[in-house]
This record gives sequence, structure tokens and C-alpha cells, in this order.
Amino acid sequence: MRILFVASEGLPFSKTGGLADVVEALPKALVAQGHEVAVVLPRYRGTKADTPIIPSLTIPMGNRLRFPEIADGTQLSGVHYFFVDDPAYFDREGLYGNFAGDYADNAERYSEFCRAAIEISKHVWPTDVFHCHDWQTGLVPVLLRTSYGDDPVVKDLPVVFTIHNMGYHGQFRRDVLPRIGVSEMLFTPALLEFYGSVNFLKAGLVYSDYLTTVSRRYAQEIQTPEYGYGLDGVVRGRADRVVGILNGVDYGAWNPAKDPFIAANYSGKDLSGKQTCKQALLEVFGLATDNPHRALLGIVSRFADQKGFDLIADRAHEMLREDVMLVVLGTGDRRYEDLFRALAGAYPGRVGYKFAYDNAIAHKIEAGSDIFLMPSRYEPSGLNQMYSLKYGTVPVVRATGGLDDSIENFDLEQGTGTGFKFTEYTGAAFLYAVKQALQHYADERIWKRIQLNGMAKDFSWKTPASEYAKLYAAARTARGLGQPARNQLPVATSN
Repeated sequence: MRILFVASEGLPFSKTGGLADVVEALPKALVAQGHEVAVVLPRYRGTKADTPIIPSLTIPMGNRLRFPEIADGTQLSGVHYFFVDDPAYFDREGLYGNFAGDYADNAERYSEFCRAAIEISKHVWPTDVFHCHDWQTGLVPVLLRTSYGDDPVVKDLPVVFTIHNMGYHGQFRRDVLPRIGVSEMLFTPALLEFYGSVNFLKAGLVYSDYLTTVSRRYAQEIQTPEYGYGLDGVVRGRADRVVGILNGVDYGAWNPAKDPFIAANYSGKDLSGKQTCKQALLEVFGLATDNPHRALLGIVSRFADQKGFDLIADRAHEMLREDVMLVVLGTGDRRYEDLFRALAGAYPGRVGYKFAYDNAIAHKIEAGSDIFLMPSRYEPSGLNQMYSLKYGTVPVVRATGGLDDSIENFDLEQGTGTGFKFTEYTGAAFLYAVKQALQHYADERIWKRIQLNGMAKDFSWKTPASEYAKLYAAARTARGLGQPARNQLPVATSN
């Protein structure tokens, strides 16, 4: 099958969050299973591309035209990349905004991008199914059924739409509709209208053939008022087309047996290198190395309430009255940076922080920590808890979204489970889970059992890729399409 991914970011070219990791890893896994995959991305500042395939593509935007270039990108692991190149829209300081906030013309920027992606499928890389991601691509299914509704090449192509985070809508004033060439007839509560605004995420939810989220639990959660951000009714109305598929992780990059960033490699067969990694991590953060058996807690995260930092702030002093140390890596809300500075001052030699995004140090924390903290308010999928399992670092998580799907609560009697979960979103529940973990950490034999349980888990992309492939086939069947046709058009290549 030929699958065309349409996304606003993707590694190794652009990234602001976990979406970029998925857009890099899932296409590679699909290619490994015999599918043909291409990815369409905006050409942001710093992205290199080869000779243009279409030097000037005519894109109607209401009563005016724009002429982006379609650039041929590289092939990586068998995945073909195409870039929509419009410097006025995409050659900017940030992807979606700058220090002043979101760009005012985001509706126009990503409308052009969606139209260009459809044109790529018409003229450059014929596809059997579109896989669109988040609000920035929400207009693809809308345009296929409206502006392209009479186009025999693309009008029936199915769309699978993945929600990576329900909290980001792409909401704009009604007056953007004429500027992006979308009919006012679609501005109704059943279609694009959302409390007087145009909502791009809602567009994707309403018009796509199947909706997916990045964990099974999150697929259920977004159908509730607590997690649906006002769109839970829309999702409930399409419940028979909502599928949760847990994200995978790239064990080529995250594997303690061959990780180049850590002080010593180790595996489930020989855990001795983990202690070396712990000592090295303490030195990186300038913490006391006098007691190698003191539990070391690790955090790698964006500092935000969504990630549970209000719970950590609520119980930080009680947690640190235990015989523990804490290392923190991340950036975000200033008040949480101030919290960790204050904690480092109050507990010298026991609390270390680095306010940055540093991939190498993130690897060191996964390898050197004993316990990893992820007390998220909500977490569509989460990756760090799955990295932690592979590294024998026991997660303490809230039972939400992908955290609930990927972590099994430890059962002492059965010897089963991979971590510690709490359900109620309170500081008391969080602290109780941490204390449970510390109680078992004190028994080396029990702790090793929990570590090995986690290290044996397989959260690679192989299974999710197979599940997506089945969904692509189901989406084609739902549109009355048979087996994918081959060689509809010759694939254009640059010379």
C-alpha cells in the first residue's frame, strides 16, 4: 500500500514535540513491512531540500493565488520526503509562533500546506490513503470532499486522522474562511463551527474516515468532558471510527545495551553497568556520591501543569524528606524552574537541575536513575515511561492515557508488574505511589524483579505499524475501494 503522511513537523527535519518522533518512526516501520511511504512537511528555516519537482504550484486561497514550490527531499530508511516551500509562510523563527505567541496567519499557512499535500498526491506521488496528523492537517479531508469533490484522481481517497493532543485545536475567527477558500456553507455546528470560531481539529474529526489516538486509554478519555476540550461530543458521535494505537519507541536509539551516550552499557542479563551510569549521572549534576544505594529519582519533561508539576510542587519537601536524590532536565513554566532552584538550595548535594533540552543528558538520566517520575494530568501516549522500562528505571506514573496502557502496577504476591501507578490527581496520591516504590527499592531482590519485568517488554513500532496498516485497509473498504491500484501515475523524481 502507498501511504502519504501529512504532518506539520517530523524528525530529522523539524520538531516541537512527540508528533515529530512519530512522523519519523512510524513510516520507517511501515516500509519495513513492505509498504511504500512518503511524508509531506513544510520546508521550515534550516531544512535542506533537493531540486524542485514543481517550481511553482498554483494554490487558490480565496480570491488570490499563492505559488509554493514543491521540493524533493531525501530518502531515509526507504521513506520519501517532500517539502512545501513558501518562504513567506515557513521560513520563520519558529514553527507555529515566536516569543509573541502564535503566528496570526497560521490558518492561511496550513491551509496552503493542506492543498499542496493533495496536489502532491495528484501529480507527484499517487497515494492509496492519507495519514494526517493534528489540527494543522485537518483541512485535508475537508478539501478532498469539497474543493476536490469532482476530481476523479483524489475525491475518494480515504483519510486516517491521528490526534496527538486533544488540547490543541487550531481555532480561528470566522473571517478566515474566505481567505483560505473554504465555503461559508461549512460554518455550522455539525461541521467546522466551534463556539463562533472555525476549528481545524474539529474539521479533521468530522471529515476523516477513521480517527486514531496514540493510546487506547486516550481514545476513551477524549470522549469525556474532562479530556475532550469541548469536542468530546464530536468524538462520541464517531465512536465506531475511533481507534487507540499506542505509540512505539525506537530501540535503535533507546537501548542501554548499545547507547553511546551513557557511561556503561548494560542489559537484563547483566545490570552491573547501571550502577556505573548512576555514579556518572550524579557527577554530571554535581550531586553527592557518598551513598550509591540512595534512591535517585529522575525527571525529563516540559515543565507544565499538564505534566503533573503542580503535584510535584505540592509534595516536593515531603518527598525529599525520604532518603532520595532528584535530577531534573527540562524547560517550560518559569515557576517550576524557580521551584527546582529553591529545592537545590534547600537540599544541597541531593537535588540537581538543568533547564534545557539535551538529548545526551536525557539518555544519561534514563540510564542512571532508579525511579522515573511522570505524574501527568493527562498524557496521550508518553515515551519516557517506555524508555525507562528498557533502561531498568522503574516508572511512577498517573494512570492516564498511554501511561496507563504501558505501565502495569507491581503486584508483590504475583511478582508481576513494571511500575507504580496512582489514579486520583492529588499530591497525596502521587506521594503514596513514590513511597510504595521506595519501599520496594529497599529490597534488592524485589527491585531487580521489577526492573527485569520492565526490560522484557517490547514497545517497538512493529505492532503499531501492523495495526495502522489494517486501519488503512479498513478506511479504503469504508470508501468502497478495493485493493490498492498500482502505477496510477509515474512517480516524479528530480534530475
